[in-house]
Amino acid sequence: MHFGTIGAGAIGQAIAGHLVAAGHRVVLSNSRGPASLSGVVARLGPSATAGTVAEAAAADVVFLAVRWSDIPAALADLPAWNGRILVDTTNQMTGVTPADLVDLGADTGSEFVARHAPGARVVKAFNTLFVEHIAPDPRHPEGRRLLFYAGDDAAAKADFHAVADEIGFAPVDVGALRDGGRLMQVGGPLSALHALKQG
Repeated sequence: MHFGTIGAGAIGQAIAGHLVAAGHRVVLSNSRGPASLSGVVARLGPSATAGTVAEAAAADVVFLAVRWSDIPAALADLPAWNGRILVDTTNQMTGVTPADLVDLGADTGSEFVARHAPGARVVKAFNTLFVEHIAPDPRHPEGRRLLFYAGDDAAAKADFHAVADEIGFAPVDVGALRDGGRLMQVGGPLSALHALKQG
């Protein structure tokens, strides 16, 4: 299975680091082009490469890790998704305060993302964790870092669960994009819940 990231900031790099450590190939991309990522991929190792957004989006599983305001542009003009998995790590915020929360009405952030990526099987994950809890090894003496995820496609969620488990997290399915997404989004009961699963 090949992986890609749309966005190569702290979260994209953290996820890519776990995947590379598990032996997977990852294509990282950002809006500035592959040349801007030469230092990042050199640090991650030979299994990481820099590519265009279209090249990253051609992977089997693609992680969306851009700022909320950049989502439409990041997902525009890409080849057809054809059922590939898009993991949405974003939060519907334009800043860091409660006043910066974007009101989508009845929709969740991932439903917004899904509309901009027709044909993708969208899974919501990683958005409940601060990056300082994503980047380190999720395996601790006391247990593994809980990773909540949601989605509407059972097979996509099963594939994501297997990957998350392989890289060390303790994945927990919290339901569909709408119901689970509400639990996970900023202000929901699972947002910023940093916990370990024992055993």
